[in-house]
Amino acid sequence: MKNHVRVRYAPSPTGYPHVGNIRTALFNWLFARHHGGSFIVRIEDTDVARSVKGAVEAILDGLKWLGMDWDEGPGAGGSYGPYYQSQRLENYRTSAAKLVAQGDAYYCYCSTERLAEMRAEQARRKQPPGYDRRCRDLSQSEIVSCRLENKNPVVRFKFPTEGKTTFTDMVRGEVTFGNARIDDFVLMKSDGYPTYHLASVVDDHLMEISHVLRAEEWLSSAPRHLQLYRALGFTPPRFAHLPMLLGTDRSKLSKRHGAVSITEYKEKGYLPETMVNFLALLGWSLDDKTEIMSRRELIKNFSLERVSKTAAIFNREKLEWMNGVYIRKLSPEDFIKRAMPFLEEGLPREVPLSDDYVRRIMPLIQERTRTLAEIPGLTDFFFAKQLEYGTELLVGKKMDREAAGWALSMAMERLELLASFDEEQLEAVLRPLAVELGLKTGQLFGTLRVAVTGRTVAPPLFQTMAVLGKERCLSRIREALAQLRQM
Repeated sequence: MKNHVRVRYAPSPTGYPHVGNIRTALFNWLFARHHGGSFIVRIEDTDVARSVKGAVEAILDGLKWLGMDWDEGPGAGGSYGPYYQSQRLENYRTSAAKLVAQGDAYYCYCSTERLAEMRAEQARRKQPPGYDRRCRDLSQSEIVSCRLENKNPVVRFKFPTEGKTTFTDMVRGEVTFGNARIDDFVLMKSDGYPTYHLASVVDDHLMEISHVLRAEEWLSSAPRHLQLYRALGFTPPRFAHLPMLLGTDRSKLSKRHGAVSITEYKEKGYLPETMVNFLALLGWSLDDKTEIMSRRELIKNFSLERVSKTAAIFNREKLEWMNGVYIRKLSPEDFIKRAMPFLEEGLPREVPLSDDYVRRIMPLIQERTRTLAEIPGLTDFFFAKQLEYGTELLVGKKMDREAAGWALSMAMERLELLASFDEEQLEAVLRPLAVELGLKTGQLFGTLRVAVTGRTVAPPLFQTMAVLGKERCLSRIREALAQLRQM
């Protein structure tokens, strides 16, 4: 297999690439890389009416962000191009004409109104939807008459009405469809553009695609494609239909579950290595316990034998957990590098965003960060000129306003005397102070934390104060005392 694997990711630019679509691309990419084969990107842009501006760029940028390089396709070239279907129309028209000429397809002149009435009648009778084959066996005189009424007919495939279509799916094993249940589907639309069925079959043949790995929703299209391969005299590739993705409530994956554009995950601060790891485990596994896997490990171990037949659950909480694991594994320098764009975008610029200052802050939050987009919210108090918080937060459990004020006053008095405002000196002064004041350390430290950060939960207090510096800490404690007096 190693010398013959050619797989393709063939998105339609009718929208931005969501996680389900990218999961399919990833499985193709891993399969190609595991077998030393070729990963081809082909843009299926024949649905002109539904094409979305900028979608192609978003698709390619998403692949680049995830590190899924392609061997052939837009920007990479290749011997089987062009890699946009809109530039390959003559291939489809030639194939459709061949099918008509040999009696495997026919022109359908039915109007959209007539087709709508047919579907409505089928629904009324509770019949399965499908074309009723009205134009399948028109006489020559009927064809002439129909041409006068409709000069832009569609081309339909003459699907067998008897027997079965059987194939071996690399994930699901032997699959059989009764031919009578499948209608005569459209190959060429009235605007001269092909449908997915014809275009994908023709291109997969001409591009010598060896394996088609696609979503389970295309399983019902497999008999159509196999009959097309037969009629065109092509050898079909091997098929593998990947399991559906469901939300945690086991309903179809939607935006509320996380089925959003891969671009949104980038903007929300998820790491590309997290997304690759997480998506690879949606329907595939190495074993029943391994969850964190590098790109190299995924390539080494990926096989269709380990792809599940049952639906995979997209768990947003697990993705967030995994992203936290990957963030904690980053080197300090790499973490800062990845955090900077989010800091620059999300922080008020009241305090200069100097590299040295950021370098001192980042180690304090790396262990607590789940997504890079959280970083401005975790660190904004380091950069704010003035804090905003409810004064009542300064009063800890089993304390009153006077006790909180006294604790802050005494802390300020001791802190003013410090020549060195580092973590060790701060702890050496403040921990004994709590005992002296008859407070638990949590009470004193909690009040101080609110005073210097404006929040009840923040990075370790002494390290935070050391980074903020003596002048800023004392200024904020004075402001807290003023608020307590007005309380």
